[in-house]
Amino acid sequence: MTFAFIRHGQTDWNRDDKLQGSSDIPLNATGREQAHEAARILADGTWQAVVSSPLLRARETAEIIARDLGLELGPSYTELVERDYGPLEGSPSSETMARWPNRQYPGAETIHSVVSRGLAGLARIAADYPDRDVVIVCHGTIIRYTLAALAGRPVEGIRNGSISTFRLDGDRWEVLTVNGAPLLPPTPEELDAWAGAAPVVDPRGIAG
Repeated sequence: MTFAFIRHGQTDWNRDDKLQGSSDIPLNATGREQAHEAARILADGTWQAVVSSPLLRARETAEIIARDLGLELGPSYTELVERDYGPLEGSPSSETMARWPNRQYPGAETIHSVVSRGLAGLARIAADYPDRDVVIVCHGTIIRYTLAALAGRPVEGIRNGSISTFRLDGDRWEVLTVNGAPLLPPTPEELDAWAGAAPVVDPRGIAG
């Protein structure tokens, strides 16, 4: 069983450097083209289903990919919505990240909660689509930290329209690619950074 995480295409808020989170912002024209491009890349695979977060930008990206690949669009999963940034949504993203580099934003959902939701969503998808290869369209923060929990190491930021793949082997998940590139072994510095910031979530139980 192989899964592909795809971050939704660009929105006007992405373009304008606004912190988006749970705000339900639609794709723009660039975002729709990014969805078509993702489908072109996925066309060489053996994908059997497309599912998504229920937010508009993810759902429309999934609709485009499913249509381009000739696949039926599957359900949306509430567990896959983006991190809720609370009162900071709509604020400049770069300024917010510079002010709180550890991403512990006041009034926002915790990273632990985000990862727990991401893993719960994967468990539901694995149960709904046993032994099938599934495309999952959702959001940058939930993809990044869920993949990090599966890999046991930090991963880089997730770009709009990018494809990151991972597979289930027995009860173990293996991250294969991030942003379309192979996941390389971590450096000692990355592991040290991860040790101090890793969400305390055990991914081993999500296979069922």
